[in-house]
Amino acid sequence: QVQLVESGGGLVQPGGSLRLSCAASGSISSIGAMGWYRQAPGKQRELVAVITVGGITNYADSVKGRFTISRDSAKNTVSLRMNSLKPEDTAIYICNAMAVIPRVDYWGQGTQVTVSS
Repeated sequence: QVQLVESGGGLVQPGGSLRLSCAASGSISSIGAMGWYRQAPGKQRELVAVITVGGITNYADSVKGRFTISRDSAKNTVSLRMNSLKPEDTAIYICNAMAVIPRVDYWGQGTQVTVSS
């Protein structure tokens, strides 16, 4: 089992920045990648960014160039730095851990990000 605890959500003005963090505990050795999803009202959950154990990253087109995902292996923590935030970035951001063997996804509770004036 893997447990995920998120932090860093809040209210920010358009153009502002925010940093989300996700700490993993439990069967850490089973994790092959970690990432952030988001879900806004009326929309499906979408992948925002992912980073593998090897450091390979991938981003949704809508956040590319504005968001940066990183991982601190020593602390088993993944972070998402969000710059130039837009109102359309408003959503619940959910941390995800992808175990390789067996193939299982773990999810955090989510943290609310609101971009508004």
